[in-house]
Amino acid sequence: MDMNTIEAVVRTEDPAEWREGDAWLAGGSVLFSYGSLAFGKEPLRRLLDLGAAGWPAVTVTGNGIELAATCTVAALYALPDSHFVAERAAAWPALDLIRPCCDSFVASFKVWNMSTVGGNLCTSLPAGPLISLCAALDGQATVLGPGGASRTVPVADFVTGDGKNCLAPGELLRSIQLPASALASRVAFRRLSLSNLGRSGVLLIGRLDADGGLVLTVTAATRRPVQLRFPAPRGDAQPGDAATGAPTSAAELAAALDAAIPEGLYHDDIHGLPAWRKDMTYRLAEEIRAELAVPAGLPAARVSGDFWPPQRTLRHPGSPQHTASSHASPRQEGA
Repeated sequence: MDMNTIEAVVRTEDPAEWREGDAWLAGGSVLFSYGSLAFGKEPLRRLLDLGAAGWPAVTVTGNGIELAATCTVAALYALPDSHFVAERAAAWPALDLIRPCCDSFVASFKVWNMSTVGGNLCTSLPAGPLISLCAALDGQATVLGPGGASRTVPVADFVTGDGKNCLAPGELLRSIQLPASALASRVAFRRLSLSNLGRSGVLLIGRLDADGGLVLTVTAATRRPVQLRFPAPRGDAQPGDAATGAPTSAAELAAALDAAIPEGLYHDDIHGLPAWRKDMTYRLAEEIRAELAVPAGLPAARVSGDFWPPQRTLRHPGSPQHTASSHASPRQEGA
């Protein structure tokens, strides 16, 4: 889209240069498609271009992974097979979440090579899959402000609503830190949409930490991320013992979802009615609970959802060959 109100493009990553009528520019895939009136009551006058910031897209240390806000989706997708994590890939099984989350964009290579991690977070749409990824892995967002100010915000709290976040005018998302403790966890991923190759209507990620605690992150179904944490069961606990605090049954998990997500928090748009999103949230949450309850190395039960390996090639009569998840899709399950 032509942005005919723009008077200047300034190459800077300094929040001190921000003024009313400015917008930070990273990949621009949303900015240029929405137009200059989409980001405030007044048209945009300047773009503050982060293209020359020179921030390393990915920094890997023993403490985890830092993703620059300017890291592209393409660079993130390449990370699991890159030399950056070669020595730690076996110790960080949660790296398996990166590609299904990137696939959840259902976008072309042109978008992948321009869209950024920071842009996805700052656009703050319920279906933002990198919001899902970073929130589920306890990502911490570093936010820069004018005058050298800096603060850290959990990604789960960064997005506050549909298209809303915690950034004050002029603040800039600099990076997201994914801690090694979360990357070392067993994970389970579920996603559903109403149409083939459609925007996510429900996206849930479960994480089983080293201490046996379960972390469930609900996104896409809700206007903002919702995270539930269940402590590990006691060593002497019996199945169904509610005192352990862990979701040892489907009923206990459902009760926790009841308490955490009020009816008004479920998203409502063309990609899914709130009632459907709620039903699928409970269904996929139980699948995740059951999958992570199975000892590591054993096959999980048949599941719904898509974008989760391994994949196999399917051919339907009268249709071209295509690749689909080996798990049942929502359309096969009638969800």
